[in-house]
Amino acid sequence: MAKTRQQKEAEVREVVTGLTEAKVVVMADLSPLKVSQSTDLRHKAREQQVKVRSAKKTLLKLASKSAGLEMDESALGGSIMLLLGYGDEVAPAKLVAELRKEHKELIIQGGLLENKWVSREQILALSCLPSKDELIAKVVGSVAAPLSGLVNVLQGNIRGLVYTLNAIKNSKS
Repeated sequence: MAKTRQQKEAEVREVVTGLTEAKVVVMADLSPLKVSQSTDLRHKAREQQVKVRSAKKTLLKLASKSAGLEMDESALGGSIMLLLGYGDEVAPAKLVAELRKEHKELIIQGGLLENKWVSREQILALSCLPSKDELIAKVVGSVAAPLSGLVNVLQGNIRGLVYTLNAIKNSKS
């Protein structure tokens, strides 16, 4: 059954909202995937605060124009799956790159980062970056390393004093 004009307008509004509110949008042709693989992708995406939705190319063009976004329409083809990242900027790109390792037929078409069009190559480069949590862990480790070194040095002096006092006690007894 064909969609009515109101249904299409509502879908365009939803896509506009997703495109403008998401930190990063990755567009891919997921038509080669089986239903079970697509369902697994949606479950993994939900865990990482990534919303997955499909969109027709014409409705996506209308949504991008009404949102004031410039996209490379020549890069878009087939059925388009939008991965909208609301949390970590790297999560949708990592998710698609991980899926692409298993399924070589998956085509990344491009995306939007900070409301600017990025190519397929830039999305793949984005997927190689560490996630926000990994970066925070590295910073905390970098800050904690000198402090733990200082604690070990101070403990070494105290430990040496204890060994010396223990040796004196043993020699007198």
